Amino acid sequence: MTDTSALADRLRALLDTDHAIALLRGAVARNSITGNEANMVAFLEPEMQRLGLAPQTADFQPGRPNIWGERKGTGNGPRLLFMGHTDTVHVKGWAEKWAGTERENPFGGALVDGEIWGRGTGDLKAGICTSLAALDLLDRAGIRLAGDVAYAFVGDEESGEEGTGVSAGVEAYTHLVETDKIARPDFAVYVEPTQLKVFTAQMGFFIADLTLTGKSAYFGVPEQGIDALKAAHKLQAALFAHSDTIAARADHPLVGRAFLLVTHLEAGGYIAVPGECRLSLIRKLLPGESLDAAVTEFETVARDSLAGTGVSLDIRYPAGRDHRFGGSPAEIDPAHPAASLMSAAVKAADADKGAVAGAPYWSESPFLINRLACPAIYCAPGDISNCHTLEERVNVADYLSGIVAFASFIAAYCGVQGT
Repeated sequence: MTDTSALADRLRALLDTDHAIALLRGAVARNSITGNEANMVAFLEPEMQRLGLAPQTADFQPGRPNIWGERKGTGNGPRLLFMGHTDTVHVKGWAEKWAGTERENPFGGALVDGEIWGRGTGDLKAGICTSLAALDLLDRAGIRLAGDVAYAFVGDEESGEEGTGVSAGVEAYTHLVETDKIARPDFAVYVEPTQLKVFTAQMGFFIADLTLTGKSAYFGVPEQGIDALKAAHKLQAALFAHSDTIAARADHPLVGRAFLLVTHLEAGGYIAVPGECRLSLIRKLLPGESLDAAVTEFETVARDSLAGTGVSLDIRYPAGRDHRFGGSPAEIDPAHPAASLMSAAVKAADADKGAVAGAPYWSESPFLINRLACPAIYCAPGDISNCHTLEERVNVADYLSGIVAFASFIAAYCGVQGT
């Protein structure tokens, strides 16, 4: 097996930092807010061609393409997949916050105090560029691989834009693998930002929008109405108690505890009994929990709390991903050999990085782990805490260390044919 520590030293000396930084800044310059994935695909296609990946594209929705490609090895090594999403969240408020500064353009990729700023830097264009630059670095080192290295960059991961954000891109790609149109990977790295930790587990979730309908009435004769807001207080009390119950059941070593969080409440009338109340919530699931069972349990709690109030309840689930109710939790063994190999490769590039942890977010690894039975991790430079904010940025040193780490990992996992 390749010595990742020795290889990391060799690779770092060969890294073209100017080219790597230009690659990421070029990616950030492409406005690929969800729905505009074609802009990022147009940037990636020539770079993937240059790397000999024979890229292919196909629309998962009209005008919204995925792109994928591969570098074939000598045929006697495992198949590794790097995956990430090409879309980003919106930039509302960015220009106003940074007006008159070098950060003003959200697609400018400004380099400030050792960090690259802009929408999509962390989530997750740094991850995409790290994975491609790693292969370029192996080429610079003259390293030939035994196994295949595949890349798949998909759209529609982010939510927030009307009619989007249902993982349509990865669903289309997964279908191609399931129908043997694309070879199945043996292991995958989804390049969500992890601060170069190795995430082997992630939470699941469902979002529920609830509408309570009673009967409005003039304030002077409230007995003629059915107060939906008052009923919502009973509902919330039951939901908060339910959250405490599920949190007390288990504590996952990497993902923490499950909970239910009420995120929105809206009701009221014009000097009248509120006849309708709308409420939204999110439920966090731990690996091993069933979305179907969690939804059934939640609905029982919600409906039982309103018994005898005269208020009707409608529940909708607007955020289906790999499951009609939401996103499934997923995990692999934290001691999986490939996960350990990535951890070692990252530590060889930066001794302070590479710890195994769990994702404090949901992304698309369940399509790989649960649908394709492909073990997968999240790993990439970037800090999720500044993603989706007006301060999104990536540390350049971490990005460059990530390239070295990914290159070392590719060589160690796929096997080296010769140098």
